[in-house]
Formats: sequence, C-alpha cells, structure tokens
Amino acid sequence: MWVIATAGHVDHGKSTLVRALTGMEPDRWAEERRRGMTIDLGFAWTTLKSGRQLAFVDVPGHERFVTNMLAGVGPCPAVMFVVAADEGWRAQSAEHLAALHALDVRHGLLVVTRADLADPGPALEEARLHLEGTSLSEIEAVAVSGLTGQGLPELSAALDRLAAELPDPRRDGPVRLWIDRVFTITGAGTVVTGTLTHGTVRAGDELLAGADRVQVRGLQTLNQRRDAVSATARIAVNVRGADRDTLSRGTALLTPDAWIITESADVRLEPGGGIGGELLFHLGSAAVPARLRPLGADTARLTLARPMPLRAGDHGLLRDPGRRMIVAGVRVLDVRPAPLRRRGAAAVRGAALAGVTVPTAADLLRWHGLLSRAELTAMGAAPSGRPVAGDWFADPGHWSELRRALAEQVSERDQGITVEAAARLLGLPDRRLARALVAEPLTISAGVILRADRERVSLPPQVEKAVARLRTDLAGRPFDAPTAERLAELKLTGASLAAAVRAAALLPIARNVVLLPDAPELAVAVLSKLPAPFTISQARTALGTSRRVAVPLLEYLDAQGHTRRLDNESRICVPPS
Repeated sequence: MWVIATAGHVDHGKSTLVRALTGMEPDRWAEERRRGMTIDLGFAWTTLKSGRQLAFVDVPGHERFVTNMLAGVGPCPAVMFVVAADEGWRAQSAEHLAALHALDVRHGLLVVTRADLADPGPALEEARLHLEGTSLSEIEAVAVSGLTGQGLPELSAALDRLAAELPDPRRDGPVRLWIDRVFTITGAGTVVTGTLTHGTVRAGDELLAGADRVQVRGLQTLNQRRDAVSATARIAVNVRGADRDTLSRGTALLTPDAWIITESADVRLEPGGGIGGELLFHLGSAAVPARLRPLGADTARLTLARPMPLRAGDHGLLRDPGRRMIVAGVRVLDVRPAPLRRRGAAAVRGAALAGVTVPTAADLLRWHGLLSRAELTAMGAAPSGRPVAGDWFADPGHWSELRRALAEQVSERDQGITVEAAARLLGLPDRRLARALVAEPLTISAGVILRADRERVSLPPQVEKAVARLRTDLAGRPFDAPTAERLAELKLTGASLAAAVRAAALLPIARNVVLLPDAPELAVAVLSKLPAPFTISQARTALGTSRRVAVPLLEYLDAQGHTRRLDNESRICVPPS
C-alpha cells in the first residue's frame, strides 16, 4: 500500500478530489459536511489500474486546524498538493508548503483543481514559482476538475508513477506507529489508527504505548482484517492493556527496547539561528512543547516537555503557535546527548556536530566513545565492522585513550589490578571491554592485569604454593570456595592470606569466603543465562556452590552493579549500559 497526504489552502477542493478518486467520503464528522470543510483528518482509499492500493490522508486547510494538518502529513512519505485554478496561491498554501519543506517531503504531485471554472495555467505557473527552491520543486503537475472528471485519468496515471517512485520502507525493522485517532468499539475495546511507516505489526504482538505495554488483539487495513500489516500502510489496531484515556493522538506504538525515548536531543535547524520563545515540536502525529539552547550557527539542544521516541535522521519541525508560523525544520542528530555542565560546553558540542547531516555509526561513536550494537541501532545508525568486545563498538580515538589509561593504572600497581577493578576505574560498562583493552605491554593472568615485563609481586614460596593448590581445587568448580578448615590446612590464614589478597592472587568475597580474582566475571556469565528474575536457590544451583558462598557472592555482584536485588529471594542481571 502507498499512503499519500493532501495539502493546500482551505476550500481548494482537496476532499472533493479524494471523493472523485476513491468514491468515498473522507470527511468523518457531520460538522465537517455541514460546514463544507475538513476539520480533522479524513481517510479514503482506492486501487489504481496497475493494481497498486493507494490510501489518502485528507488534511484540513484552515489555519485554525494546522496542528491537525501536521498530524496527518507528518508520517506520510508523499503529498498531493492542491491549488484551485480560480483562486491561485493562498496563505495556507504557503504554510503547508513550509511544513512539507521543513519535513523534507520530496515525493508528491501538484494538482490544480477546478479546471472547469478557470484556466489552470496561471495558477500552475504561480505554484511552480512558490515550489522553486523547496523539497517539492521537481514534482509533476496535473490539472483536474473533481466536479466534471476532467483530468482524472491523467491524475490516476500520475499517482501510479508517484507510487512507483517511493522508496521501499523498512518492513523488517522495529515498529513505530504514530497514533492519529483513538476510539472504542463495543465488544472489541480500544482501537487506534495511524500511518505505519516502520516495521510489521502482527496480531498477538506486544508493543509499548507510552508507559504501558499493550497487546495487539486484531488488525485492519482498508476495512479488511489481517493477521499482519507491513509498512507503509493505513492501519487500525485493536489493543488490550491500555484504556482509551491513556492513549491519544501523538502517542506512538513501539517495538519494546528498540527505540530511544528521550526528552533531549541535539538537532540541526533549517534555517538556523535566532529561534526562541514558546515552540511546538512536530514529529509524526505528535506536537510537544519544546525549548531550544543554541549550540552553533544551525545546531541546538532540543528539550521536550515529554519524552518522545526519536532516532538520528528523523525530520520534524518547530512551529511558533503564537505567531502561527513554522520557524524551522529539524533534523535529529543525537538522541542521547551528554549534559552541558561546564562553561563553554555548548560551543564545544556545536563544533563536534558541525558538518554532520545524517549521523553514521562512526559519528555516534565519536560523540559517545562506546556504544553497543543495540544502542547504535536504536539511536538510528546500525554499525558495520567488528566490535571491540562482545557487541560493543568503540571510536578508535577513544579506544586508544582507554588503552593508554589502563596501562597507566596498571603501572601504578606492582601487583596489577583485577579485570573488575579495571572496568570500574575506567568507567567501562562491561568487564569484557577491560579484557579486550589488554595488549602489549600488558598481559592477563587469572583475572589480574599485569605488565608483561613485570612479575607479579612475589609471594613467599609457601604462600605461592598454597595459592597454586587452591587454584587446582577450584579448577572446574570456580565458585566452590574453600572452607575455613581447608584454608587452615593450606595455611592460608592471617598474614599469608592477607599477602595473597594484596598481590591480587585471591579475592575475598566475605569473611571466610575466598575465590580467584576472575570469579565475579565468570559468575555474571553464568547468571545472565538464567531466566529473569532468578532466586538464590537457582543461582546456587547454576553456580554449583553452596548457599554459604552464593549469598555473599550475589551481594558482592549487587555492590558492583552486575545484579540487582528485587526482594529477599530474587534478583536480575543488570545489562551493560
């Protein structure tokens, strides 16, 4: 299916044209038909001669309903821009064009209506002059009469050509459905409608709607029930799990954990500079109060009154409702920007954003240093190449600086440092990154990072021998901590045990509970495979140890931020962040 929005001045024949093309009434409300103008969004569809299905989002042209107009146009990939032959270019023609240009809509048709009432030539020429220099400057033009049918065959053919030019949407990506209508059907419950621009929705799916998780009970598109609907499409979704009162126009149905939901983003403005006051940020069907903090000549920090699901590369616009005008187009650059706390931080950030139009994974890594594959994808730039560790990607310059910092930390400690300690000191979100940073002149042994040219702090021969015997005990059972009796038998007590701990040969987890330095890292790898949440008993079984060891080990992992306690018995693993 291809979805096209109408645009143009009030009473220029947009709805009449949609009726002529589809045989359907797009105006849904009796008040609209009584007044003869569209107030809210209307919807209709048709099948072209080629077999392509075309859905229209008919938007209001009156200046008082521009927010409704933007809600309809925002998610649509193409537009049918209407100008009446007998009236020519008018105020809302200009405002609608400004909105479409700000949203970078590049696909469309210019349709001069009422060709039976006046020569369409002058209106067409005037419209072409206004379109010049905008994102729609190259669109095809057709003259028609919705009343007599003049030009309708040519318009249908042009719509077919337009549909063929539209880029293929990402049907296999995550869902983002901007809601433009919410209503209740007796016996079915809450239904929402919108233009699906990302992904595929299936009956039974669980989606995020604001703070709620909802389940898709059923789907319809073009009045037909479907088990699945892929972008791009007009879609009605019967949802369970959220009341009608909690859903509204501007809410988005989202694939969980696939989007960054943020109140702050760094953006590029067109035109840039000199923008302030009370503003509304429009994206999809949403209109959210916003304020700007300038970063550079054409970049700014956008702060929203409520969180929105944003992605690098998103096109939105800023409107000044007081002056009733669109003040800038917005291109989203970074959806998780760092706070601007220091003097001069805004200028430094502006310089970092300079020259970037559509951020790549390399740009995002340059700004953030380290990001996981899931984070990069959710932010809008799927990575390429090989990760530095696990699913982590790094900016080359930042990775080199981390490696230098690790070597410096190790050089300051004759006994070296554990992997856990290295990750904590460098602020790394995943201990695997600390391991991956180890390179000459560093080496790693039993979970301790050392300089390759420096021996670990030597232990007295009897202590070294005792530690070696303990390593043998723990081989294959790394969490089966020795009992106090076994430590006494090995003569690892008092000063001997303290010496082994100082040399990072052993790690005390609790009183009389001693493990090897790499035990926490190994434990997290085991626990992360358990269903969440897991109990102490489940953890004990998975680790192959006793409650005597499992409880303090879990408390140690809690303190390190690797696990989080939910209640007296259950915990979850905290994913690297």
